[in-house]
Amino acid sequence: MIPTPSKIWTVADLLKETKAYFEKCSVASARLDAELLLAHCLQIERIKLYVDFEYQLTHDELARFRELVRRRSKREPVAYITGHKEFWSLRLAVTPDVLIPRPDTEVLVEETVKVMKARGSAGPLRILDIGTGSGAISLALAKELSDAALVALDVSAQALAVAHANARLFDFGGRIEFICGDSLYGVQEGRRFDAIVSNPPYIPSADIETLEPEIKNFEPRMALDGGPDGLDFYRAVIPQIYPHLNAKGFVALEIGNGQGAAVAELFAAAGQYTAVRIVKDYAHKDRVVTAYAS
Repeated sequence: MIPTPSKIWTVADLLKETKAYFEKCSVASARLDAELLLAHCLQIERIKLYVDFEYQLTHDELARFRELVRRRSKREPVAYITGHKEFWSLRLAVTPDVLIPRPDTEVLVEETVKVMKARGSAGPLRILDIGTGSGAISLALAKELSDAALVALDVSAQALAVAHANARLFDFGGRIEFICGDSLYGVQEGRRFDAIVSNPPYIPSADIETLEPEIKNFEPRMALDGGPDGLDFYRAVIPQIYPHLNAKGFVALEIGNGQGAAVAELFAAAGQYTAVRIVKDYAHKDRVVTAYAS
């Protein structure tokens, strides 16, 4: 049940009761979510909950927590409730205008950083991030590649506002240019990059309704829906990327599980790429396809 204001509630009691209530609501990570929301409510680090197990919440604190619990019980994602999500050790602001960053996307960042660092000192790096959303990929790359200048592109002005705010928060704003445009249509003709990366929509349209309520009911549909087979973005963009790559330029595209062979085939069919590679995530599922301009 949602904690009632008719009794005194300690941190320990709240966590126990909220966990049980979330489990009844089919919330997968019931205990963790209870901790995250209570720490957010009390404006403390989650670890401090265990130090203050016997702390008794005030009437106002309990009222705030009750509202957070109510929202989560409706399966609203914790990240949208708290307004932030950690990615690549960066605490990013998120809103319902952007996809919530996932740890799986860090595989794309890892591959790009590895390739760019191995490139050597051939001048400042130029990297394009298509569909930047919260700016997670651009910010992670800016953090790891101090000589990189990035362009963050998104069709949503609202998403770009979130990304821009995150860049200012981490003082990366001067190294990231933000462009509002659909796919590559926002990029000036003839502009070239050392790397082009993207975490595009790749879920088949019919599969979206089978996803958890946190995803299908709350995250932006345009960031999820990849068309009938999930491959619309790749078909449209892979041929368009090549004219915007420098010689031996690098491409890294996140994909859904099982899409590796199909996306690799699209790179091969374009006839403009070499060393096409499927990279798996830590669960050994297809996660990223990489290639180089031939």
